[in-house]
Amino acid sequence: MATGLSLHVGLNNVDPAKYDGWDGELVACENDAHDMARLAHQAGFDETVLLTQECTTENITGELRDAAKRLRSGDIFLFTYSGHGGQVPNLDGADEEPDEFDETLVFYDRQFLDDELYREFGRFADGVRILALHDSCHSGSGIEVRDVLNTEAMREQFQTTDPGQIENTSRLMPVVKQSQIYERDKASFQEIQRALGAKSDRKATSALLISACQDNQLASDGPVNGKFTGTLLEVWNRGAFRGGYRAFHRDIQRNMPPTQSPNFFVTGQPGKRFLEQQPFTV
Repeated sequence: MATGLSLHVGLNNVDPAKYDGWDGELVACENDAHDMARLAHQAGFDETVLLTQECTTENITGELRDAAKRLRSGDIFLFTYSGHGGQVPNLDGADEEPDEFDETLVFYDRQFLDDELYREFGRFADGVRILALHDSCHSGSGIEVRDVLNTEAMREQFQTTDPGQIENTSRLMPVVKQSQIYERDKASFQEIQRALGAKSDRKATSALLISACQDNQLASDGPVNGKFTGTLLEVWNRGAFRGGYRAFHRDIQRNMPPTQSPNFFVTGQPGKRFLEQQPFTV
């Protein structure tokens, strides 16, 4: 019988001492983590939830590595992240990034590179089904964000401080703050990128990612759930949804605004059988 483990990360703010005074306040991320953990539990997963101050690099990587030790071929691991997203230049990394940026998850104590998550997933045994759901911004460079903001809809979505506009609050780490933090920590980021090495030199990792938006878009927060997580839960409809992961993604996408298009991304070869399964099948 297969085993299912899940890790749910939700940050309503970050440590301002680690981000030059920026606390990254959001509203719905902890709710997202709780609600996704409830979904996972009902689907038969053994779930773990980390909230805000618990969401340090050490704690999250520790949980990922513990899961990697426990799961075997045929088992499944679900990772959900709800919080801010950012980017850092990928100038010294050995892997090729089309936009020359590494996307980041903004943990409580520092930004976590997409390649670092790829490395952690690479610790899992071959044949473990890995599903990641990210409700965060992956918005591209500052110039690209400014281009995107040339539409009225995206200018509204980019609001970050007005409580009356909470449904339009973005989960983007402000571009100016991204630049400041990168300049401050450039040596550390470049050391991590160099140490990770080329993807071709690492174990090929098979995983499925469904994320809240495209790289050049913003993901909205909300009064109860993030726009992506809330829509996912509506489509899932307490397990009434029928279809595989591609159909699940398609139905979520159909119910999202044109300014936020969830992405379906596969790395390695997760397997046709996995992709065609009812979502969250243990």
